[in-house]
Amino acid sequence: MSTVVITGGSRGIGAAAVELFAARGDRVYFLYEKQHDAARAVEARTGAKGLCCDVASREQVEAAFAQIPQVDVLICCAGICHYGLMRDMPEEAWDRLFAVNVKGVYHCVNAAMPSFLREHRGCVITVSSMWGRVGASCEAAYSATKGAVIALTKALAKELGPGGIRVNCVAPGVILTDMCAAVDPQVLSEMAEEAPVGRNGVPLDVAKAMAYLAEAEFVTGEVLNVDGGYAIG
Repeated sequence: MSTVVITGGSRGIGAAAVELFAARGDRVYFLYEKQHDAARAVEARTGAKGLCCDVASREQVEAAFAQIPQVDVLICCAGICHYGLMRDMPEEAWDRLFAVNVKGVYHCVNAAMPSFLREHRGCVITVSSMWGRVGASCEAAYSATKGAVIALTKALAKELGPGGIRVNCVAPGVILTDMCAAVDPQVLSEMAEEAPVGRNGVPLDVAKAMAYLAEAEFVTGEVLNVDGGYAIG
């Protein structure tokens, strides 16, 4: 049994990961910021333990990890998005995206590090996006944060590998979560048609990729695209 910590675990991809890893028999903790009712529902369904925490805050992350006795697998799934022209984006919104999507990974990896180093092993799985690979119009900040996550993943894989710690990334495509709620259904339909597999993804698609990376002992520094082939290249 592994101890798995999943950030952003109250909904969407994070909640699917909590359910999948708990179903495998792992001991699962998940972090969430605001969705208290959703977190309680995930706890009830899975037996996992939810901890309220804003990953952008070092103090809150350290307090949360102080309640977790061991970390074998860390999945950094917490993320936010922003849609609109970059010239119209408030600087505060830009900073918040980087604080959650990038600095949140920094905080959580550092918080898990004592456990990893003590055991001389560990697994980190970050969550980027296909837009972190190819960019998206009107999502400049989001694309930039997700590109940063890819670069951070590769750098940490090289830095931490000698310590027995693997670091990999999943890059989801169009996944039908709350982030898609404001997208025109016609646009979603068109994007599904453009994907070689002929559909958009669901959170479980990404959770299964995470489960693979958690077990793939000879894989590190990789970005696993979970986008139905939408952004091949």
